[in-house]
Amino acid sequence: MLILAGVVLLALGMVFLLLDRENLPLGKLPGDITYRGKNTVVFFPLTTSIILSVVLSIILYFISRMRH
Repeated sequence: MLILAGVVLLALGMVFLLLDRENLPLGKLPGDITYRGKNTVVFFPLTTSIILSVVLSIILYFISRMRH
């Protein structure tokens, strides 16, 4: 189970890298919070997190509907 979870996380990471190369603004949307201090940078992708949550919820909903 842990190996499967690791493979899924690795695949998701690769998808995000490919999406970044295609100039999709994930992580750079309005509402994503970035604070740059003197020696620190804090980044909180609020809007990106909400959009990804909605998309994954819809996908998982349709997968669960197909299984029944």
